[in-house]
Amino acid sequence: MEINHPTPDPREKKTYYLHETFTRRVIVALLQTFAWFVLKFEVHGAENLPSKGSAILACNHVTNFDIFPMQLSISRPLFYMAKEELMRNPIMEYLLRKGGCFPVFRGTQDEWAKQHAEKVLQHGQVLGIFPEGTRSKGRGLRAAKSGTARFAIRTHSPIVPMALIGSHLVLKSFPRRTKIQVTIGEPIFPRSDEGALALTDRMMFAIAAMLPPDQRGAYAEIPEGFSD
Repeated sequence: MEINHPTPDPREKKTYYLHETFTRRVIVALLQTFAWFVLKFEVHGAENLPSKGSAILACNHVTNFDIFPMQLSISRPLFYMAKEELMRNPIMEYLLRKGGCFPVFRGTQDEWAKQHAEKVLQHGQVLGIFPEGTRSKGRGLRAAKSGTARFAIRTHSPIVPMALIGSHLVLKSFPRRTKIQVTIGEPIFPRSDEGALALTDRMMFAIAAMLPPDQRGAYAEIPEGFSD
């Protein structure tokens, strides 16, 4: 009788880093230099991100550029998942891996990506996530998926809400610098009697509260009886 063995995941043959690499420090330094010429950061609430230990930085998602202001506005290294398509070029894939990125196959139950995300948190690092799962393209917050809350519950990690304003305008006013406003909210800790959907709502309403009313989308109105 022939036994069918599961096909090994090719990502198992590569190293996805759970610590800050020298290459990452160089990449971030170069990005900071470039950003000085084209961006003007205004960061509020930086003290709300814990200085050590696991944390999930949950942010609204407008453009593919969003991960850069997320990283440049905090002092800790950020580890994050990106759609697999961005890592098909070998040079880009190498730099992204060294920079703390790991791929996810969208539209599937990517167990490898989920397990690696939990490893990041188990190693006391900051995991960056866009709870909406895709870009809103300026149309306001979309209904979030519950994956972020599930990571927080399983690893006992706080969720730190972040709101980005202005990332969709990058380079559109060049040579003038584009103003990007970053607001980091207070950590949200999972409650013992709380499920993933309830925690997701708390997280998304916290992000919405830091955005202009026209960018709050699906979270523009707080339901009667809702408690944060």
